Amino acid sequence: MRIGVVSDTHGDTYMLKKVIAAAGQVERWLHAGDYYQDGWRLQKLTGLPVTVIAGNCDRAAMVPADEYIEVAGKTIWMTHGHCYHVKYGMDDLTFWAKEYEASVVVFGHTHIPYNSRHEGILLFNPGSPSSPRGGSEPSFGILEISENGFIEGSIMEL
Repeated sequence: MRIGVVSDTHGDTYMLKKVIAAAGQVERWLHAGDYYQDGWRLQKLTGLPVTVIAGNCDRAAMVPADEYIEVAGKTIWMTHGHCYHVKYGMDDLTFWAKEYEASVVVFGHTHIPYNSRHEGILLFNPGSPSSPRGGSEPSFGILEISENGFIEGSIMEL
């Protein structure tokens, strides 16, 4: 299964369309907050299922701040990350991912891509297609779950 992942789009429809074009064939999308309405745009533009969460810039959000989804027998925990201090390290995410028995944590907030395993859990931030930080390029992510259940993340620069 191939899943497109985007975060911190901040209403930039032009870059969102670039993400869709560059992603190729995916089976679903995840939007990890900061302008969650772009997740609904993704759904309208692609016709694919999209899971959306709210970020710190999504005031009075109509969507949850955290979401847990089961995909191909794996639990993916989606959180924007600001409540877990991701700008200062991955310890909080790793702790809670173990508590929630998540195989993957998809997060955003920093606008900096991150793709690394901590204690066997994949922590995955696709960066930002519209306002990258930390010297990174505009980006999004792809999660691939193989038939044997192994999950791999890739950061895709635009």
